[in-house]
Amino acid sequence: MSSADPTGGRFPVRVFGGPTALFEYGGLRFLTDPTFDAPGDYHQGGRKILTKTAPAAGGPADLGRVDVVLLSHDEHPDNLDVSGRALLADVPLTLTTPGGGRRLGEGARGLADWESVELDRPGGGTVTVTGVPAVHGPGPREEVEPVTGQVVGFVLTGRDLPTVYVSGDNASLDAVREIADRFGPVDTAVLFAGAPRFPVLFDGALIVLDSAQAVEAARILGARRVVPVHYDGWAHFTEGRAELVAAFTAAGLADRLDLGDRG
Repeated sequence: MSSADPTGGRFPVRVFGGPTALFEYGGLRFLTDPTFDAPGDYHQGGRKILTKTAPAAGGPADLGRVDVVLLSHDEHPDNLDVSGRALLADVPLTLTTPGGGRRLGEGARGLADWESVELDRPGGGTVTVTGVPAVHGPGPREEVEPVTGQVVGFVLTGRDLPTVYVSGDNASLDAVREIADRFGPVDTAVLFAGAPRFPVLFDGALIVLDSAQAVEAARILGARRVVPVHYDGWAHFTEGRAELVAAFTAAGLADRLDLGDRG
């Protein structure tokens, strides 16, 4: 990607609500964390664990071809719900955590930290997808993972293509710094935000970035564009669009914030 390109290699990103977004990159079509169920409650062990409050801005039938699902983790229904799980059967490749790759079986591949896979582009050449660290909660990863499970982020690169970072459910700015050291500056950062909290987890501390941290992540990455996802449609998100816009505006980075094309 030439730094002389004033657009930063921008491409359309369709956002569907929650963590779900669709974009074309290098001729391949990528879908993040598919969640298309209707609003309602999710239960585990006889108790309500999550509530979806709004429908997706479209359904699987509206997607067209999907070549790759970038699945930050498969264990939480706000990242992979019932309809999203069914959709995976029609997608050639799902990239996810090592544990998720084993659980999801055929068509899924787990990526450890800094592990890469090369994907053939339709017109020749390749896209490289690298798994990058993500921590789904506060504190050290080894303390967080036993509670919230493995999570993976992704960096996409290719010859004459912009650098794209998809954060997944990450709350760690230290992880963002590691990624920036290897891949920065980033042209487009798809940042999971929303400041989700649960009183019963980590004393109510953040388990994914809040709006102020999304701004700091953008600075660390040197991101030319930030497309936020994972901030609407679920009851445990405590910050939404207004907070994101306010935070980026206050930081003087409003021109870098791109709310995507809805549905």
